[in-house]
Amino acid sequence: MSQVLLIYPFFKPRRDRSVFRFPPLGIGYIAASLQQAGHQVHLIDCTFLDRNEAIRQALSLKAEVVGIYCMVTMLDDCLWFARNLREHSRLLVAGGPLPTCEPALFLDHFDAVIRGAGEQAAQALLQAYEQHTDLSLVPGIVLNRGQGGCSKGDLYFGPDPEFLQDLDRIPFPARDLLPNESYIRHGRKKYGYSITTVMSTRGCPYHCEFCSNVVFGGSYRERSAANVVDEIETALTLGYERISFADDVFTMKKDRVITICREINSRGLDFKWECLGRVDALDTNMALEMREAGCTRIFFGIESGNDRILKLMNKKITTTQARQAVNIAHQADLQVGAFFILCYPGDTDDTVLETLRFATSLPLDYLGLSMPYPLPGTDLYDRTRDRINRDWHPDESPFGSHVLIFDADFSEFKMWFAILKGHAQFEIKKRMGKLAPLLLAIFEKPTDGIFQLLK
Repeated sequence: MSQVLLIYPFFKPRRDRSVFRFPPLGIGYIAASLQQAGHQVHLIDCTFLDRNEAIRQALSLKAEVVGIYCMVTMLDDCLWFARNLREHSRLLVAGGPLPTCEPALFLDHFDAVIRGAGEQAAQALLQAYEQHTDLSLVPGIVLNRGQGGCSKGDLYFGPDPEFLQDLDRIPFPARDLLPNESYIRHGRKKYGYSITTVMSTRGCPYHCEFCSNVVFGGSYRERSAANVVDEIETALTLGYERISFADDVFTMKKDRVITICREINSRGLDFKWECLGRVDALDTNMALEMREAGCTRIFFGIESGNDRILKLMNKKITTTQARQAVNIAHQADLQVGAFFILCYPGDTDDTVLETLRFATSLPLDYLGLSMPYPLPGTDLYDRTRDRINRDWHPDESPFGSHVLIFDADFSEFKMWFAILKGHAQFEIKKRMGKLAPLLLAIFEKPTDGIFQLLK
């Protein structure tokens, strides 16, 4: 059996402002499935490493097969690893969201790309590699021309991958290969508690214009409640105190959520957890069951405070539903977070200001504001493809965490002004008590005017 090295090439940006930092489940799943098939697997998670230490560890392992995960924000570091490991490995493979969408970006540096969820494809690829059979027959594989398969331009695509329907058959992520102690220390320092992720479903049946769900291909599949809670117990034994459900929409089905909550309670587990939900998939009974089972916080991707923009985004929700869901969660004594995209293609000055007023009128405990990102594999990318003018490099921005990468109707400075204005209004409302309405009235009108004057 081959010795395999898997790399998660995330290095903390110089101007990192993210409050979220979780162990990478995807690469942990790949590691577990390869271990189940009998391979010796090493995993380097670069989250708490610098480049010199990461490459030193990678070279010291002398792995014959190397797989590197990649998303848009990791492209430069992914290719840097590939260049440095090219001569030291016999099979170099890329996987993850960006290789799935844009395999051509990788095949000058890698031997193969795996599209979509990688557990089955990685096992099949290693089997073909070890038995010296045709790699092009592996479902989900992409190769350069001349290596077999079905031609699409300069690339050959193997058969389309099939999604495993029974998710309970997939082994839990190989958390023992991840730097758990570093995540635990980071969490306790940053939030006051340690937290890790669990994914109870895969995929999402919705098709929001800006959302990249390419790895799971728009499919939606569920794990059983018992299987989910078994993994939670495993994670808690490692020293984590809280769980964040990493599902795209944890609250998709009410009966399933309630079954998981009751499974948690029936085992006498006492831990806090949080999740992502849709505003059209929460009612009072579900919120109360979640709170009883330890849920403390729910996040909603609301994205806009204008119904026309929500329709343009293909969100399939309304502002009325959004307000109702936030109120339900708040009244159930859950902390509530919400995400909004400002200056979306199609927005006007008036709709951006409407979104800010809507967002800061809600009883939120956390507010996330961002500028639009046309990610490869999304309908938004297709709509703005001819206007994309640079790659995502956060260190190029004086503010760091957001960078405008396409020729938009709003300048990057104007988008940043809107983001900072929204955060200021949110903090005034959250912290100033009875003075908040007066201070908001004083702050909001002149900053609205400045925003409208900016280009």
